[in-house]
Amino acid sequence: MYTLDLNPDELLTTTRAVRKRLDLERPVSLDLIRECLEIAVQAPSGSNSQTWHWLVITDAEKKAKIAEYYRETLHQYFAANEAAAAGKPALDPTTAATQQRVRDSSAYLGDNLAKVPVFVIACITAPELPAGNQAGLWGSILPAAWNFMLAARARGLGTTWTTLHLRHEAEVAELLGVPEGVRQGVLIPVAHTIGTDFKPGPRKDLEPIVHYDKW
Repeated sequence: MYTLDLNPDELLTTTRAVRKRLDLERPVSLDLIRECLEIAVQAPSGSNSQTWHWLVITDAEKKAKIAEYYRETLHQYFAANEAAAAGKPALDPTTAATQQRVRDSSAYLGDNLAKVPVFVIACITAPELPAGNQAGLWGSILPAAWNFMLAARARGLGTTWTTLHLRHEAEVAELLGVPEGVRQGVLIPVAHTIGTDFKPGPRKDLEPIVHYDKW
């Protein structure tokens, strides 16, 4: 098992959303995916129920169909964001530049998603979604998906967290034979990365977002 020379803090702060630097030509071993999944399922699970399931998709036709759903929703998302921004004050230049880079990389992924070697979809058994707070349900699958992404980063693989396909969750479930009562939580495209030197991303200062004893 080969892993990059990253200490825990480096691993946690450099597991980025990788889109343009995914190697679309190099295959990914399913043994490597399995290694990452072994680490994924060490994540917490409510009442230790472990009701997760993992779809690993390599079939070209199925990936192409999922990518089509993803791309359709992505363009709807772009249009909605542009409409919402109309008439509002312009972003400061630094924020605007960052947002444009994110948009460009998202568009690139939308155009090339079908070429990514492996898709992993994290699912959880949930015959009914709770009417109120759903934190307990999703808290039993989303940490495991993040574990998978950390394990992938440690092995020189790139990933990104995507949920736009969920607008077509029922269609994707039919395509992949997902039984009723199982919900999809996140789609993770997986590929080797072009280079392994990733840096921490820009984040807001802690002062306005951390509250001690009261808001």
